[in-house]
Amino acid sequence: MFNKNLKLVIAALIIAYAVYQFVEGNIGNGISLILLSSIFIFLYYRNEIILLAFLRMRKQDLAGTKKWLDKIKNPDTALTKKQNGYYNYLNGIIFSQTNLTQAEKYFKKALKFGLNMDYDVAMAKLSLAGIAMQKRRKREATTLLNEAKKLDKQNMLAEQIKMMQQQLKKSSYSPI
Repeated sequence: MFNKNLKLVIAALIIAYAVYQFVEGNIGNGISLILLSSIFIFLYYRNEIILLAFLRMRKQDLAGTKKWLDKIKNPDTALTKKQNGYYNYLNGIIFSQTNLTQAEKYFKKALKFGLNMDYDVAMAKLSLAGIAMQKRRKREATTLLNEAKKLDKQNMLAEQIKMMQQQLKKSSYSPI
């Protein structure tokens, strides 16, 4: 994995060499080099390690996902702001199976950095609402559920939201 700034430097050097190839009359080489540089530009915006971690997550392999995420040593410098959001989002999903306090921390950081898709934001807020319910913070859970419901435009999480709202109504706990 290259540092995010190194990817841009490599892309700029390849583009400079492509321009040289155009000047020399090697049009095919120039075009090939431009296409090669586009890979580094793509990987600047979409980190390769996070893409591989998402592939592992799709297969429900949490251990494999964690292994890929652990390859990112310093996420603050290696990732852009949105990538850092997804890094924390994936860690939140992983830790929601074992350590709710840690998962809550990761989900809050993911929301702070930002996520690209409304569905991901809704999923993070839904997970935070579940954690708040388990920690007996009913008011916070209700607020997060309502926010998740607003963000879930395709109603992909409607069933989970409805189930959590029913659980909130059943609980006789009243917030202070």
